[in-house]
Amino acid sequence: MPHIDYYFSVLSPFTYLAGTRLEHAVVKHDATITYRPLDIGALFARTGGTSPAERHESRKALRLQEMRRQAQKLGMKLKLQPPHWPTNPAPASYAIIAAQAKGDGNIGAFVHAITRSCWADKRDIADDEVIKDCLVECGFDPKLADSGLLEGAETYGKNLEDAVAAGVFGAPFYITDTDERFWGQDRIEDLDAYLAGAL
Repeated sequence: MPHIDYYFSVLSPFTYLAGTRLEHAVVKHDATITYRPLDIGALFARTGGTSPAERHESRKALRLQEMRRQAQKLGMKLKLQPPHWPTNPAPASYAIIAAQAKGDGNIGAFVHAITRSCWADKRDIADDEVIKDCLVECGFDPKLADSGLLEGAETYGKNLEDAVAAGVFGAPFYITDTDERFWGQDRIEDLDAYLAGAL
C-alpha cells in the first residue's frame, strides 16, 4: 500500500488551493497519508526560502497573479489578501495533529476547512471558535481544539525537523514511501500519475 507524507502549512494559499484532490488521488490507488503541518516561516529560514513579505516586489506581484489564476482554473473562491493573514498557525496545526491522532472524522476535509476559512471565508484560523467550527463540520469533537496541546507542540516541531531532513522546502509538499517528491498543488496530477505507474 503506497504511503504519502504530506507536509503543509495552514497559512499557505497553495495548501488551500490543493483542496481535497490529494485525498481523491490516494483513494484511487489505495494509498495512505500522514498529515504533517509545519511552521512554514521556520522551514524557509532553514532551507534558503524567503517569506512572502520579504520577497522582491516582482515576486510578490507574480505570486498574487498565480494565486488568482490557479483559483480561477480550479473554480475556487480566493481572497488574495485575507484580513487575518498572516496569523498564528499553531492552534489550527495542533488541532489537525490531535484530529489525526483521534481518527474519527475526515482529516483531509478538516485541513481544507481550516485553509478555506482563511483564504475564502475571511476568518481567523487562530481563533478557537473557527477551529471548533471546522472540527464539527468534518465530524470531529470540537473539544479536540483544547486537547493534546503538548503533544501537538512536540509533533509540530518534529514535523519541521523531519521535513528539513526529507528535503522539503515549501508547501504543500508530498513525499511517497519510495522517496518521490512533489512540490506544489499543481503537482498533484503528477503524484496521481506516479501512483498509477505512469511516471
